[in-house]
Amino acid sequence: MPGLLIPVDLAAHVAGHPAATIRRWACEGRLTRHPDSSRRKNGVLYDIDEIPEAKRDKDTLKLIEPGATPPVIGTTSLLAA
Repeated sequence: MPGLLIPVDLAAHVAGHPAATIRRWACEGRLTRHPDSSRRKNGVLYDIDEIPEAKRDKDTLKLIEPGATPPVIGTTSLLAA
């Protein structure tokens, strides 16, 4: 069951990447899309638990380092063998 579902603009802020990157990650199978027909814009929400968190300054919230690229869902690392 998904955790908190957030729109693409908030997911982009959390990850420190552009919204286009969040959508690309979803296309690549790195993030799960959760359709939401009640949303007017693109009708898709993302699970915040799947979004890699960016490092930000505690006081200013200025981006220090964007979150890492998440792995493709359902695959294992080649080094895990």
